[in-house]
Amino acid sequence: MKSIRFDELITLGKFLKHEGIIGTGGEAKWFLQENEVLLNGEPENRRGKKLHDGDTLDLGEHGQFRIEYTK
Repeated sequence: MKSIRFDELITLGKFLKHEGIIGTGGEAKWFLQENEVLLNGEPENRRGKKLHDGDTLDLGEHGQFRIEYTK
């Protein structure tokens, strides 16, 4: 699992763009419909979902990530 650190709260859609999984924010809706995304072990399909410190994301073949924020 890869830990990713941010300075401020980020949404799922912005995270996908930040990691290069999607090219534009508009692709987030499509990506979330076509791929299983687990947030803390639960299915998540809202691109505007805020990711909190300690959250884990499982994006299947795209990887597993742990969200951390600079304190």
